[in-house]
Amino acid sequence: MSSWNKSSDCCSWENVTCDTRSGKVISLDLNNIPFNNSLKPNSGLFKLQYLQHLAISFCNLNGEIPSSLGKLSHLTYLDLSQNELVGQVPTSIGNLTQLSSLILPDNHLSGKLPVSFANLTKLSTLHLTNNNFESELPHEMSRLHNLEYVLLSGNSFSGPFPTFLFTISSLQMVYSRKNQFKGPIEFGNISSFSSLRALSLSSNQCDGPIPESISKFVNLNILDLSFNNFTGSIPRSISKLANLHYLDLSHNKLEGEVPHCLWRLQLLKLSYNSFSSFGKSSQVLDGTQMNVLSLISNSFQGPFPHLICDLRSLGFLDLSINNFSGVIPPCLRNNTNLEVLNLSYNNFSGTFPDMFVNVTNLNTLDVSWNQLEGKLSESMINCKALKHLNVGSNKFKDKFPSWLGSLPSLNVLILRSNQFYGPLYDHQVSTGFQNLKVIDISQNDFIGAIPSFYFSSWRAMATSEYDNMYMENFMVYVAMYRNSMEFMHKGVEREFTRIREDFIAIDFSENKFGGRIPESIGLLKGLRLLNLSSNAFTSDIPQSLAKLINLEALDLSRNQLLGQIPRNLGTLSFLSTMDFSHNNLEGPIPQSTQFQSQNCSSFMGNPRLYDLSGICGKPPVPNLTPREFSEPKEQVINWIAAAIAYVPGVFCGLMIGHIFVSQKHEWFMEKFHGNKPSVVIKSAR
Repeated sequence: MSSWNKSSDCCSWENVTCDTRSGKVISLDLNNIPFNNSLKPNSGLFKLQYLQHLAISFCNLNGEIPSSLGKLSHLTYLDLSQNELVGQVPTSIGNLTQLSSLILPDNHLSGKLPVSFANLTKLSTLHLTNNNFESELPHEMSRLHNLEYVLLSGNSFSGPFPTFLFTISSLQMVYSRKNQFKGPIEFGNISSFSSLRALSLSSNQCDGPIPESISKFVNLNILDLSFNNFTGSIPRSISKLANLHYLDLSHNKLEGEVPHCLWRLQLLKLSYNSFSSFGKSSQVLDGTQMNVLSLISNSFQGPFPHLICDLRSLGFLDLSINNFSGVIPPCLRNNTNLEVLNLSYNNFSGTFPDMFVNVTNLNTLDVSWNQLEGKLSESMINCKALKHLNVGSNKFKDKFPSWLGSLPSLNVLILRSNQFYGPLYDHQVSTGFQNLKVIDISQNDFIGAIPSFYFSSWRAMATSEYDNMYMENFMVYVAMYRNSMEFMHKGVEREFTRIREDFIAIDFSENKFGGRIPESIGLLKGLRLLNLSSNAFTSDIPQSLAKLINLEALDLSRNQLLGQIPRNLGTLSFLSTMDFSHNNLEGPIPQSTQFQSQNCSSFMGNPRLYDLSGICGKPPVPNLTPREFSEPKEQVINWIAAAIAYVPGVFCGLMIGHIFVSQKHEWFMEKFHGNKPSVVIKSAR
């Protein structure tokens, strides 16, 4: 370092601390200095025998930890985190008997932990997260009687979970997510003076029932047993955990009823289990502070649980993928703190309650895949923070809600598969929709021509460069909850793990729009997906489509379009899938790579199109049109726009949309997500 001048006392050097009496170096804080080197066994560092504090994190250190480290017998604090360190922790680590903090996360350390760990009897913090450690933890660690924080997440530790750790009365936190611990868990040997406040065994292979002995952790605030194979019911003894605030049991095989005592928690996640009922109690829920309730994909049925209306602090509510039925109660207006409400994939019926005068903080509303009817309440205009609205696959019958265009934050609007009708444009209401990124109004009864200027105010779609404020919000909603998209094909639904944060889409398919395709659509330069199929658009394909420089998928099939396919569409370098079939187009197919790589079916049903030999494999037989080619008929592309996720805080997720796409375009969705679609998550409704 620039201040490390050999002509001056090293105790005056930057990041070096010496003992005021002896003048010996006792602390080196070298974080964020790009050494790009390894720790040499003969390094002068290991001659600083009075060193107590050593921090060398984020320094691009590589290679193995040398056994010479054991010479620093006065160390109380060691931080080697966030480097490309490899190999095993040397046995000589056991010589550091004064060590209270050992911090080694985010390296590539592997193998077993040495038995000599048992010598670190003053150790308070053990942080090994995100390495490649394997095998079981040495039982000798039970002798670390001062241990408070054990962070083991993101490794490959295996075998039964080391419950011997819970015999250490000083233990306050155990985080062991994403390991390979397996088998049942029993907390029988817990210290009667347990100080444990946080326990996470998420994403392991633990099974069997959650033991009643969990109640011995009387000081527990956080319990996360999600993504395991626990079976049975929630133990009744959990009611004794008076200090519990956060409980996540999602993604297990639990069943039965949800105990009434859990409504006093601040965060409760029971998603992806088989819970079927709610425990009853004579106690009133006065003063409950529950902020997050997630019951996604269980076996609940019957009416909406009215006790939820008493959770006045509730900010996140997700009851999706259950079998709730009946009406959605008006008492939801009591939950004035609601920001996220997801009731999708149920059997709710009747009209949606007019609650938006009170619930004005709402930013995500998903009631798709129910039996709701009536009109959208115009009081929703009070929800100025609304970003994502999905009412798809219901029985709503209303005119196009142009008034939603005035909502300043609206990013996603999904009205697909309802009974919306009439024209899209209302001359009494300004078009608005300045921040809209995804719109899907497919499978409705919209009619008429769309004015040529209609898209001119859709500012957020008009740029391929995103302002910082938008990108910050959008990436949070997308990235924090990975299981956020679905599509359906041949009676099953599949799930994508993520969606690109720059996904911008318009789906107006399967309506009765007519007239010209608006020229102003060419202003939407950020557009990735455009589907206008199965309408009655006439005239020629607008040349302005060639301005959509980011377009990757285009479907204009099953309309009444005339003229030639614009050659300048061949300049769109990202355009990889398209469908012009079943129109009245004529003339040659453009010779660009984008067109020549399409399936023959993308041009069928246009008798006067020609130059198809390179696409369809052989020239047509005289008097036969492309419509009569022998290639098997494929389904029409049927996209719904996007699924965006929203997370208030770190632990909550919300699926808010769905994608339906034909098999021949699975590869297109694969391109958006960077991975192939995963297999069935549940039967299609």
